[in-house]
Amino acid sequence: MLTARTVFWRLVFCVLFVFAGSQHFINRVAEISIMPHWVPVKTVVNVFVGLCEIAGGIGILIPGLRRAAGIGLILLLICVFPANVAMATHETGLKGVHIPNVILWLRLPLQLFLMYGVYLAALAQRRSTRV
Repeated sequence: MLTARTVFWRLVFCVLFVFAGSQHFINRVAEISIMPHWVPVKTVVNVFVGLCEIAGGIGILIPGLRRAAGIGLILLLICVFPANVAMATHETGLKGVHIPNVILWLRLPLQLFLMYGVYLAALAQRRSTRV
């Protein structure tokens, strides 16, 4: 059964990921600057991640695509985790922006909550309690 809370969270994740994905095109230099040094062809990876975030955000609203979008977004969150670690350990930084260390470290566990939220919004199936 679909609840208002489920619809709300699907919309929240849609907006969140479409916004985050668009930043890969709007703030391209900043997004590339936070990638760890070992990431190859950073420009291509940046475009790919941005498109995946946008597609996943939209896909979470479409019933036929929701499951694939949820799995894709969770995998994407796992893949971008090294960039967040690199920022927290000062291996990389967001060009021209100072972010307090506490915020950078809090982003790491936040990704676990985002993964769980995507799971609930896109993958968890509510079972009917009818007898």
